[in-house]
Formats: sequence, structure tokens, C-alpha cells
Amino acid sequence: MAVDVLETVSSAAVTAPATTETVVLPKTSESDALLRIRHSMSHVMAMAVQKLFPKAQVTIGPWTETGFYYDFDSPDPFTEADLKAIRKEMIKIINRKLPLERIEVSRTEAEEKIKAQNEPYKLEILAGIQEPISLYTLGDDWWDLCAGPHVANTSELNPKAFELESVAGAYWRGDETKAQLQRIYGTAWETPEQLAEHKRRKEEALRRDHRRIGTDLDLFSIEDEAGAGLVFWHPRGARMRLLIEEFWRQAHFEGGYELLYTPHVADISLWKTSGHLDFYAESMFGPMEVDEREYQLKPMNCPFHVLTYASKLRSYRELPIRWAELGTVYRYERPGVMHGLMRVRGFTQDDAHVFCLPEQISDEILRILDLTERILSTFDFKNYEINLSTRPEKSIGDDAVWDLATQGLIEALNRKGWAYKVDEGGGAFYGPKIDLKIEDAIGRMWQCSTIQLDFNLPERFELDYVAADGSKQRPIMIHRAIFGSLERFFGIMTENYAGDFPFWLAPEQIRLLPVTDEVQSYAETLCDQLKSLGVRASVDRSGDRLGKLIRTGEKMKIPVMAVIGAKEAEQNAVSLRSRRDGDLGLVAVKDLLAASQKANSERQAGLDL
Repeated sequence: MAVDVLETVSSAAVTAPATTETVVLPKTSESDALLRIRHSMSHVMAMAVQKLFPKAQVTIGPWTETGFYYDFDSPDPFTEADLKAIRKEMIKIINRKLPLERIEVSRTEAEEKIKAQNEPYKLEILAGIQEPISLYTLGDDWWDLCAGPHVANTSELNPKAFELESVAGAYWRGDETKAQLQRIYGTAWETPEQLAEHKRRKEEALRRDHRRIGTDLDLFSIEDEAGAGLVFWHPRGARMRLLIEEFWRQAHFEGGYELLYTPHVADISLWKTSGHLDFYAESMFGPMEVDEREYQLKPMNCPFHVLTYASKLRSYRELPIRWAELGTVYRYERPGVMHGLMRVRGFTQDDAHVFCLPEQISDEILRILDLTERILSTFDFKNYEINLSTRPEKSIGDDAVWDLATQGLIEALNRKGWAYKVDEGGGAFYGPKIDLKIEDAIGRMWQCSTIQLDFNLPERFELDYVAADGSKQRPIMIHRAIFGSLERFFGIMTENYAGDFPFWLAPEQIRLLPVTDEVQSYAETLCDQLKSLGVRASVDRSGDRLGKLIRTGEKMKIPVMAVIGAKEAEQNAVSLRSRRDGDLGLVAVKDLLAASQKANSERQAGLDL
């Protein structure tokens, strides 16, 4: 019987995926108390390191959003045992209740103090500091160049609310041609409870690591033999990517866009005209010579869309023009910064460009915001952090155009009803922009979507349109990406779901589990019926016992498993087990077919049964 079949398996084998309640932890940039704690803790750490390792030289030690770090030039590598010793020394320093005092000194005084300590890195840092020059002392034993702020006394630091987390390599000034340093990362909080929550989230982040999940679920790989930072999509991952792309295209057609396909390479002169060779050359692969001409792999899609616009004379009646492309680009990333799908050398941008009239800016930005929300919310990203970046000191374009463009962004955000922060002077040199971060299931923020107005490329390529009065005018160009890149978004999405993808997106949606050879034919027929409706179904033909069949399916995070015994075959039914909803009991085949088809067409997380 169906019930008997299900009861032969421990309920622990079919638990729904664990959900994590998001607990908001304060960020350094939003908490003056944390800023002071972490800045001070970095000095305490540096003092402890130099106490235990006198030959170690300090370089820089800033705070981060979740902690702090310091870079050291030390003749010996730091070990895990060293971190424990450093932490122990830090507690001693904290318990001494040492004052942290700010002192202003002349450049000459600072140079003399640095030379007396034989700290060459500090001399280089000093050269880049404008007066007044400040330093912070930590008791009578230690000091460093610093603008602050800090706590007044180490007694304000909680020795039970910090950890030293790891050691990593780093280059001085981030330049791989310069000295290699050792970076010690730490975290510090106001309370032990905050530290415990931070550590829980770190453990959860490890569980959700897209690189491990990508391997476990056979979604993608990065093959060293082919070169670093190049993604190989395996059949299961490729199927998911296709689903994402199909949804993206459908949403864009419905949003009033047309699609473009453009080349992967172009004559290098294009990148000279666009300005990429002047401003972006170090992130581009080298050129290749073909027929005595130099060609360049594209790092951006923008110039190709510009050339398409310029391919014929345009009228104001044609605007706005909305073009989108899933365009693969290639950028040189240094070996030390590549990370799974998050930072690669070849990736597909979901690029779009809108060419519009100045008075159309607000409407077009609002249209983009609506489309952005539609697409991101489909993948369960519904909490956003919005930043509006305004004109920087070094920029191009008339004040009137900048004012009109910035006001258009503000008006669109207000019409959308989204709260936002203003980053004064944080815009690109070619126009103001909106950046959108998405919050994942464990409270992390990820930069994805961006909307940028551009006065530069239309000028460089002399784009125009014929205005109503017959004159030729420059169009406003809007750059826009929602995912940012498919690869990075796929990684973020995988970690957000922890590999438990919603039904509509899962690479394998339903696995049929025949428990005897006698029902094998029934399972195969049902599988064919599901596939004919576009459902991604399979039959486990291993012949294993039911418990192992289910455990295998659970390991692959199959959303729905259909157990089939003699009773199910007699009643033209299945016994369903859902990762989301648990046991669903005996379900008629016709109901399974209808629910599966509906879940796909409506992009549902699970089956409505």
C-alpha cells in the first residue's frame, strides 16, 4: 500500500530544507560604535603582532563591514597557532585598559618617529597624507598614523566579542609587482551574542558556498586545463541557465525591448574611440592580429550597441529605443581575485541600452526599475538597498544636462516609492547612476543591478537624432544591467537557495522511484507523460532499496520524488514526497501532471496539490 511504502522510510530522510531567520547585524558603515571598536581592535592586533613578532612591519589596517584587517611584512608566515597567540596577547592589551589618544604632528616629526621605528611602509603612507597629520597612540608602547576614530580606552573593547579569523596573502598597495604581505582578518562586535550570530552566519555561508553546491549537484566547473576564470556549464547547470535566459528574454519582450546579438571581437580602433583603451586597458586581454589588423576581445557590449544605433539616421519619433543583449565579455582578472562564479574572466552580461530624449529619462528609469523588480523578485530577491550617485568632481557634460538627468533618476525613484541613499559625487565621470544591492537569505547584500546615464559615448561616437525642428541632437544613453552577469547572479542565487532551487527552476524537478521491477514500465510511461508537458522528470533505474533511492534524491536536492509501488500503479497514482512540503500522500497522476505544468508556467516554488 502507498502508506506502507512511505512509512518504511525514516522521516529524517525527507526533511524540508532548513530555513534561516534573518537577524540584522549592524554594519560598520552604519554604526559609529562598531566603527570605533573595529578601528581600535585593528590597532590592538597590530600592537600584539609586533610584541610577539618584533621583525613584523605594519602597513595598513582598515575596518571592513564585518570586521577589520591589518597587513604585515613578516619574514615568517603566520600560522593558526600564531593567531591563537596573537589573540591571547590582544586580550592582555585590552585588559590593561590602555588609552587611545590622537596626536597631531608635523611632517618632520612624523618622519623622525617612523625612521626611529624603521617602518618604511609608514614613510610611503605618510607621503600620501595631507596635513594636519594625525597619529593614534595605544598606551605608551605603540602608535600608528591614523585619522581615527577610536574608542577612548581599551576597556571599551569586549574581549569576549572578537575573533581572529584567517590569514591571507596580499600585495602592498594591491600591486602584484610590489612586496607580498600577510593579511590577518579579524571580526569584533559590541556583544558576545553578536559575535555568535556572525559566526553562525559564516558557517551558514560555508554550507551555501556555490562552488561546493555546483560540484555536488553537477552544475558547472572551472577547468584549469582551459585556463583560469572560464566557466564550463554542465548539462544540469546549462538547463537552469537556459530557463533563466528564457525568462529574461520573455520579460524584456514584454517590457518593450528588442534583442541584439553582437560579435565577441572588434577592431581595436573601436576601443580607442570608446575610451576603453585609455581607461580600462589593464582589465582587457591583449589584442590579436588578423589580416594585418588588430582585434580585441570585448570587455563591454556598449560600443556594439552604439554602432548599431549609428548604423542609420534616427528620428526623435523612434525614441526611446530599447535594446538588450545577453552578451559574453572577457576581462582580465588577476589570479588572486578570481572566485568561483563570482569573479571570472569570461562572463555573460545582461546588458541593455536605452537611447531616449532628455524629457523621457524619468519614464524610462521607472520602466527599468519596474522590470528590475519583476525579474529579481521572481528569484525571491525582494529586499533591496538603493544608492543614487551624483556628479563627481571630474566629469564631462553640461551642468544643465547633469541636473536634468539626476532629477530624472530622483523622480523615477520617488515614483517607484523606493527609499534610497545619495552618494554625493559618487557617479561615473560620464553620468549619474543608480546601484541596487539585493539581500540574500542570510542577510548578505550583493551588488547586482545598475542603471547609468551616459553623456560620454554619444559624444565620442557622435550619435544624434533628427529633432522635431529638424536640428540634430544628441540622445541620452542609459546603460542598464539587472543580473550584472549571469555567472555571478547564478552563484548568488545558488547560495540564496542553498541549492534547494524552486520547482520551476530545478534542473531535475521530479524523480520517479519504482520500488519493484513490476512497476518499472508504469514509471517509464509516467516519465514520458511528464516530459511531454515540459516537466524535467527522470526514473531512478538503479534498483536500490527505497531508503537509498530517497537518500540519493535528497542528496541531489530533487524538489519532488514520486514513490511508485503496486498500489500506486493500480490506482494510476504516485506517493509524493516534497522537499518543501514533506509527504503529500497519494496523488492521482492527472493531478500531478496538472500541478507540474501549472508550477512551470507560473514559476512556482512548489506544487499546489
